[in-house]
Amino acid sequence: MASKTEQRRAEIVALAAEMGLASVDDLAVRFGVTASTIRRDLALLSRSGQLARTYGGAIAAGDRTETSLPQREHEGFNAKSAIASWAAEQVRAGESILLDAGSTVALLARRLPPLDALTVTTASIPVISLLRSRPEVNLVALGGRLRELSDAFVGPLTEQNLERLSFDRLFLGTDGVSADGAICEAELDQTRLKELMARRSRQVYVLAHSTKLGRSPFHSWARISQPWTLVTDDGADPDFLAEFRSAEREVIVTSAAEPARR
Repeated sequence: MASKTEQRRAEIVALAAEMGLASVDDLAVRFGVTASTIRRDLALLSRSGQLARTYGGAIAAGDRTETSLPQREHEGFNAKSAIASWAAEQVRAGESILLDAGSTVALLARRLPPLDALTVTTASIPVISLLRSRPEVNLVALGGRLRELSDAFVGPLTEQNLERLSFDRLFLGTDGVSADGAICEAELDQTRLKELMARRSRQVYVLAHSTKLGRSPFHSWARISQPWTLVTDDGADPDFLAEFRSAEREVIVTSAAEPARR
């Protein structure tokens, strides 16, 4: 028969898989043990590969290994380019825009037209590299903890910097989009940052290659409270788009050969 400790740890893994996040304090209350006991449980489960540790708790270990940004750059390049080109056309002179991390957002940075008095804020190192030599761009870099796989900064320091700023437009990348409007990422710090970015922005666009729609490769999710626009390509599943639009969400569908359509 399994011990109480073994049973508790098995339940923690099940809860993390179901809820996406298991907080230390919530788990301590649930199981009637101390937070220190839960932290020891999480450390053991993390070492055994059953959980991935996050700030404040844990997420269930996903069934997909996250690839690095250079590995993702050439996946669906034509479709991503069409998405990025449409997004770049939305930016106006004098605006302050916020660019997230990700390969599609980096393509957007590359395609930004020369505009007077344009301010671009980002935590993405590739975006910084692409725009640093553009004299017409007022470039603001957000610091924090470097997340090597996404080549961008995340964490409390990045979030604190954002609290002092506001933006006309935000362009987000993502690892997955659900039909009910949630955005998937590999780490909780990434989803927290996306939610804060959205709260600081007047208009929000999520740039998502069609292969990312309806996918949940990881267990961390962002929920954006205000209306936002999904920008994808014409490889998107029509059933997914119909369900997504059913909640009166806006969708832009781009084609590498044709103008974007709503």
